[in-house]
Amino acid sequence: MAGSMFRTKSIERLMADGAATGEGSLKRTLGAGALVALGIGAIIGAGLFVRTANAIAERAGPSVVLAFLVAGIGCAFAGLCYAEFASMIPIAGSAYTYSYATMGELMAWIIGWDLVLEYAVGAATVAIAWSQYFNRVLGFVNLQIPWQWYHSPFQVMPDTGVNGVAAVHGMMNVPAVGILFLITLLLIRGTQQSAVINGIIVVLKVSIVLMVITLGWGFIDPANHTPLIPEPRMVTNHEGIQHAYGGIMGILGAAGVVFFAFIGFDAVSTAAQEAKNPKKDMPIGILGSLVVCTLLYVLFSWVLSGLGPVSFFQDPKLGGEASVAAAITTYMHGYGWLSNFVTVAILAGFSSVILVMLLGQSRVFYSMSRDGLVPKLFSETHPKFQTPYKSNWLFFVFTALFAAFIPDDIVGEMTSIGTLFAFILVCIGVWMMRVRRPDIPRGFTVPALPLVSTLGVVVCSAMIYGLGWTNWLRLIVWLAIGLVIYFSYGIKNSRLAKG
Repeated sequence: MAGSMFRTKSIERLMADGAATGEGSLKRTLGAGALVALGIGAIIGAGLFVRTANAIAERAGPSVVLAFLVAGIGCAFAGLCYAEFASMIPIAGSAYTYSYATMGELMAWIIGWDLVLEYAVGAATVAIAWSQYFNRVLGFVNLQIPWQWYHSPFQVMPDTGVNGVAAVHGMMNVPAVGILFLITLLLIRGTQQSAVINGIIVVLKVSIVLMVITLGWGFIDPANHTPLIPEPRMVTNHEGIQHAYGGIMGILGAAGVVFFAFIGFDAVSTAAQEAKNPKKDMPIGILGSLVVCTLLYVLFSWVLSGLGPVSFFQDPKLGGEASVAAAITTYMHGYGWLSNFVTVAILAGFSSVILVMLLGQSRVFYSMSRDGLVPKLFSETHPKFQTPYKSNWLFFVFTALFAAFIPDDIVGEMTSIGTLFAFILVCIGVWMMRVRRPDIPRGFTVPALPLVSTLGVVVCSAMIYGLGWTNWLRLIVWLAIGLVIYFSYGIKNSRLAKG
């Protein structure tokens, strides 16, 4: 059994599987522009419009700008490694597929299972943020969803339960479940149609980010950036867990929090099997989306942290929810129209992020199913649309449970740690493949290897450390569940095991 756990899938077999056509195959419909848009669609979303404010409030204050730089540097190293892998092995499955070819079946299972967590809780996090902004849009026409029906059972409305007033506890996040259902229907309809809608939303999102940066720059109060790096101290969050605020550890923790915002280029690699010319298009899609978004993130976080003091973002009644729109309304006088416009645009933007997350999730399980590690039904494609529709429906249920009943800060940090773990393995894997199979044609080659991959491992590991032990524990528990499934099902049903 020990030997079977470390069997690798040959590059030749991977390429043969990817070249297969007919029933059960995926259509190659995405060009370089669509892949860049796919990446931007996933990258610009809840990470920027929600997690930035969370990082300001709970981890780093105005040094969130430095946290974005740290996260961007880590992503740059990992993105280079992803680009080489994607140009060399243009197969659906992302880091899962790469690990299968380099580190063996057990590690491939671990990373595939980890990616399922990453995309599930990522989609859930964005769906929760979507519901907050959706309720704000309803307020434009004097409608409101009752507080308890867009919050989890673990949340209590601020300033209740005093003076004889009964506390209002969350029950279930209904809007979050609704948007997940609609996006799942769209994905089942087809990847090309989804990409067209995503491209339209991306133009809208980038326009909004540029408007906030351009118009908000003149409203920055230098006092809000002083000191840029707050004095380090320990703070206690609403779960009663202590973590670092300010100083170097605060920056690393914030980098781990906002790292959630960067996972979109990983989602690009999951669509490699649907790229028209993957050897050329995949590096452009991965690195292009990463460069554009890192620049926008740094500028946007500088403006947002400069508009209001840290106390504004820490107060749940002021900047705790729909924080970007709230900051514009409060501090950019005369731009109420921009706040409303941002709210509607962000709502559309979040929808595209959910679309890419759910797309990536189903494609990873599609690859695992084709390899026999999970049941065959997950790789069965729709007879008309050629999409893995059974996988889509399963993950709708899974993500809806997270979105309906778990608070956003918990699921957001779970996404970050899962992504960082995947990036570390990709950085190691590309180095291993360069040594073992230098003969394989590569459309893109990582410069200065192994230095780049080593730095990627170091920076991503530092961000995992900054997220704290509660997130390490959640990841360990999830991986333990996955190992039980692998040893009870996957190892016996693997296609490699059956020859």
